[in-house]
Amino acid sequence: MDIVFSSHVIEWRGPSPFYFVPVPAEQSADIREVAPMATYGWGVIPVEARVGEISFATSLFPKDGGYLVPLKQAVRKPQGLSPGDEVTVELTVRL
Repeated sequence: MDIVFSSHVIEWRGPSPFYFVPVPAEQSADIREVAPMATYGWGVIPVEARVGEISFATSLFPKDGGYLVPLKQAVRKPQGLSPGDEVTVELTVRL
């Protein structure tokens, strides 16, 4: 399953900050349909993602009925991404 969407970078402040891109509701609904075949536990969904020129493997985190795409420093820093920036994300759910 391939999905493309645009959303804003958010910051979660815990013991250390984490950065995510929320998957919009429509695309989250599509992901939920294949989630039972894709998840390897705890509701996380393995994906191949691309933001800008950087491709990376990660797992979607379930949150409030939707999903969050984690953005590692190796993805954010080279592209100068900060909370509030709008990004386009390409995802391939790994089944």
